[in-house]
Formats: sequence, C-alpha cells, structure tokens
Amino acid sequence: MDFFHDDTAELKRMSEENLDAAERFARLLNAPQPVFTSGEVSAFAADSGLACDEAFPLLLDAALGTHDRRFAERYLKPALRRVSPDEFREDPYLSRIRFPEITEGSWSFRVMRYEPYQLFPCGHTRLLPDGRELPAIGYFTEPYTYPAVLENGREWMTVTPNEILTMRKEAAEARGNVLACGLGLGYFAFLASIRQEVTSVTVVEQSACLISLFERHLLPQFPDPGKIRIVRSDAFAYLREHAPLAGTDYVFADLWHDVGDGLPMYMELRRLASRCPGTVFRYWIEEDMLIFLRNLVLDENEGTT
Repeated sequence: MDFFHDDTAELKRMSEENLDAAERFARLLNAPQPVFTSGEVSAFAADSGLACDEAFPLLLDAALGTHDRRFAERYLKPALRRVSPDEFREDPYLSRIRFPEITEGSWSFRVMRYEPYQLFPCGHTRLLPDGRELPAIGYFTEPYTYPAVLENGREWMTVTPNEILTMRKEAAEARGNVLACGLGLGYFAFLASIRQEVTSVTVVEQSACLISLFERHLLPQFPDPGKIRIVRSDAFAYLREHAPLAGTDYVFADLWHDVGDGLPMYMELRRLASRCPGTVFRYWIEEDMLIFLRNLVLDENEGTT
C-alpha cells in the first residue's frame, strides 16, 4: 500500500476526518441493536419514495443526530453492505458442521443471531486513494444465525460473516504442512484441511477445555480429521521453540479479537517470521493492522514536526 504522501496538511485533515468517521461508526455498532426495525425502515422508505437500501443510511445518519450529508455520502453509504444469507449458508464449513447447544463448566456452544438491519463488521477496512478509511459494515434484511463459543456467557469465538470474509483468502493460499496459531471453532483448520494442496494442519491452542470441546463435538464432523493435529501450547512459545519451523510451509495466526489488542502480537509474530525463511506467514485482519499502524506512524511524525 502507498500510505505516505508529501502534503502534510492534507494528511492531517484526512486523519481527523477518518477519526471522526470511525467514532460515528463505533457509536452505531455499539448501540443497542438493531437501531431500526424492518418496519421502521420500510415505513420511512415508503414515505420518502426511496428503496429500503437507500432509506436505511439516511435513518442511520439521523440516529447519530448530526444530519451530516457529507459523512453520509463519503462514509456511511459506501461502507454499508446488504448481505445475502445464502452467501454464508453455502459456506463449506457452515453447511457441514452442526453445533450442539451444550455447556461444560464456564464454556458453552450456542447459536447466536443477527436481527434484520442489525449492523455488524463485515470484511476488511479499505484505504481509498483519496485517503478515506472505510470500514466494512454489513446488515441482513432477515434473521441470520451463527455458531459461537461463550465463556461465562460472553461471546469468545464465533464463525460470523466477518470471520468468513476475513479468512477465505488466507485459507485458499494454504499449502503443504500448515500451522494454525489459534483454534477458534476450527474454521480455518477446516478450510485448509479440505484443500488437496494441504498435507497436514497442526493447530496450536492453549485452552484445554476448548480443545476438548472441539475434538469431541466438531472434529469428528470434518471430512478428513486425520489431517489435523492439535498441540496444547502458547503459540508464541511454540514458535520460539520450533523456529525456523523446518517442514512447515504455511502459518496462519488468529490470536486476537481486533486491531486494538492484536497489534503487539502481530508485530511480535512478524519478528518471529523473520527467523523462519521459506515459511509463508499470514495474519488475520492484517490489512486492518497495516492501516492502524500507518495512523500511528502519521501521529508520531506529526508530533515531531
């Protein structure tokens, strides 16, 4: 990505505009969901003579209380995406794996649900040529369910549209002997294991309870479970011990919840990757990490001028 330009004033202006937009998106995503019901969207669309997809961004802009047409046109409308449930119901993992609703200790398998017009992250943030940072925000127009692991009642690991859209490319690149750092619900391990180009998948996971749940309830449903080996360990300790990872062709790391908690781990993994020549490393939401890192560098440069 070509992040840097000569116009410092323009960079500062765009940085402030992006920050303001990010705060508004956060307000929408963190609001009690959905912000508007299907009936409210349909009624407003009928009154205004607009299609529902055109009316919905206007309602969201009004909900922010700013009535900022510039934000709506430059950020809100291009960031929003109405998603078809069929795009994900046909996913090979979701179409094959069945999730028992069980509780064991503090952990439980549950089927969670997005309501119509509920907003959710849905893909990578895009850095546009003009400097705008556009998050990918999705919504369905009908209820949509997804599997999740809860710890003490809190969502801990999921297979949402966002996880699917932000892992497909990396899974499609996997080849040879693959190492996955982080188990989750086994989504990446599943996609990698069904590829003919993949010989084996080693998954490093430190939660014994999660490994037990996975091995008893999910792994037996995989088409080729013999390809998968689970190692209970801290991923960083494992990588340090085994570097330079002789015999490992491809590594995928998914150890963080978002950019905020992930950046230090991402940077450490990049350092470890430099000790493993010949092994391809890929990282969940790396595009978002790089945009976040770009902004940190810009802020530091601004502070020194």
